Amino acid sequence: MAKWGEGDPRWIVEERPDGTNVNNWHWTEKNATNWSRDNLKELLTGLAVETDDARCEITSVTSMEGEASANNRKAKLIFFYEWVIKGEWSGQMKEGEKKYKGKFDVPNLSEEHEPDEVDVTWTVDKETDDGYKLKEIMRTQGTPMVQQQFAKYIKMLKEEYSQNINAKTEMNKMVISNDSTASKSVGVKINTKTINLQEEFVCGPTQLYRVFTDKEMVQAFTGSSAIYEVEKGGRISLMNGYVPETKIVKRWRLKTWPDAHFSEVTLEFSEKDGNTLLRLKQTGVPTTEYEKTIEGWKVNYWQRIRQVFGFGSHIF
Repeated sequence: MAKWGEGDPRWIVEERPDGTNVNNWHWTEKNATNWSRDNLKELLTGLAVETDDARCEITSVTSMEGEASANNRKAKLIFFYEWVIKGEWSGQMKEGEKKYKGKFDVPNLSEEHEPDEVDVTWTVDKETDDGYKLKEIMRTQGTPMVQQQFAKYIKMLKEEYSQNINAKTEMNKMVISNDSTASKSVGVKINTKTINLQEEFVCGPTQLYRVFTDKEMVQAFTGSSAIYEVEKGGRISLMNGYVPETKIVKRWRLKTWPDAHFSEVTLEFSEKDGNTLLRLKQTGVPTTEYEKTIEGWKVNYWQRIRQVFGFGSHIF
């Protein structure tokens, strides 16, 4: 076990939400957020699902939170995108006169998931027999169609910004323009796993939340100085989105991981018998780094938080 102040140097976490200047490498970056908003809305709005008994379609995209960027590091193209999408749909049984309306929610469109792994949740305003049938049509048949549209978006994003990113050699320009090899220029697929941990701390949720968000407290348990802007998009920020005192979501990597590969860490705080139960879920962890990452959380976070702040804990 590492002694206090002698932490494993590999456990140096890079938490920039946009991944810029990872390991001090030079990046050329183009913002693809507005382009993505326009094209995702166009791909989804009006998407129709028709069966022998019914017809449904997405009528609007009501909310789209997130960002997208295209990056060139040493002539290697890397794409980041992360979207939470909400919208509305309507449907009608062909033998019925009543039109039903509902909503859909996409919480995890990002480079961490393949298009067919993206979740789509459907609800209907009125849960009658026909309403339920229409919702099931959208769930079973509409979901794969929406996922196909996401695959189109990803392909369009790479094609559009492969043309505009400044490649550093003529060889790379040729690779970008060649459809048969373009996929090789955007990186190698990494096998990943998901970590789920639980840790109980003898303190209130507000106190533990501050451990992860207050600059002075972060510096206390890490034993080093920190630049810490607790806001969405902040520099070396813990936050990529949060619900105060109950949930933190951040993009996260270790320096030993493949260049520019980020995982997503979700920390949820809940009260349990006067103490705080911290649930951690980390997706996108490289398989080869799985055990090391779990050990890192226990040694470099849980044990140090307990030592510095006296929040006695029980490891699950």
